[in-house]
Amino acid sequence: MAEKMNEQKAHEHHIPPEAREHFRAVRQEMRKSLEGMLPPEFQEHRHKAHREMLLGWRSMIDAALQRMENPQKKA
Repeated sequence: MAEKMNEQKAHEHHIPPEAREHFRAVRQEMRKSLEGMLPPEFQEHRHKAHREMLLGWRSMIDAALQRMENPQKKA
């Protein structure tokens, strides 16, 4: 991830700020148009699936933290 950040910073001077702002606006408009084509049920399901995925990651992180706090207990 640090490499990506360094790569982005290295290319910042090559891409004018106006172009970056334009690309950002294009991405937002593309996202809006795609959402408009999808049925509301799909969007609701996608939202719930994303939430479940985040809860899954939370439980993995909580378990890892517990193992760090209590290294003598093995699963």
